[in-house]
Amino acid sequence: MAKKRFTPAEVTEILDLLRKEYPEATCALDFGTTFQLLISVVLSAQTTDVSVNKVTPGLFARYPDAFALAKAGQDDVIELIRTIGMYKTKSKNIIRLSQELCEKHDGIVPEDYDALVALPGVGRKTANVVLAEGFGHQRIAVDTHVFRVSNRIGLADEKDVLKTEYALMDILPEDRWTEAHHTIIFHGRRCCSARKPGCETCVIAGLCRKVGV
Repeated sequence: MAKKRFTPAEVTEILDLLRKEYPEATCALDFGTTFQLLISVVLSAQTTDVSVNKVTPGLFARYPDAFALAKAGQDDVIELIRTIGMYKTKSKNIIRLSQELCEKHDGIVPEDYDALVALPGVGRKTANVVLAEGFGHQRIAVDTHVFRVSNRIGLADEKDVLKTEYALMDILPEDRWTEAHHTIIFHGRRCCSARKPGCETCVIAGLCRKVGV
């Protein structure tokens, strides 16, 4: 049986409550340039932002831009990012990604979704994060927290990431997509956990559909 759809007023109330609860919600990755943002997001796949932030200072000190990283040896990059998951594949991807940026985009990160996802190691979520954080576009990047929380509370009713993204784009006001991405992630980390959601302290408990709890 399909879940009852939230009204626009209810959606606004949910977003307002989450923004008030998590005013500091923003991108948790440390970066200085759009290139460094892109590399950080690629490295963050299936690992924590905290882990990525521990390795990127050393990585960016040695390879601050696409031109430098394009010339890097994979073994050298592996040594710098060894503590994060999938470091062999990621080291290969970020070197090749940098090479393609130099060959096709003059070393500059493109402000274009199709161009971004054509780069090695860059998927839909990564492209959306880069467009949102690097260029100020309104985007919904669906990670594990956004997927779980949005379907649990009833903002979406989907079984896969892509359909969840489309559902959120449909129900959320476009000028708050990026904000919602961040606050839902914070809510998933701090309250609406996978195994034991903190419903007793949840700021949106009165609106939540409590699906699967």
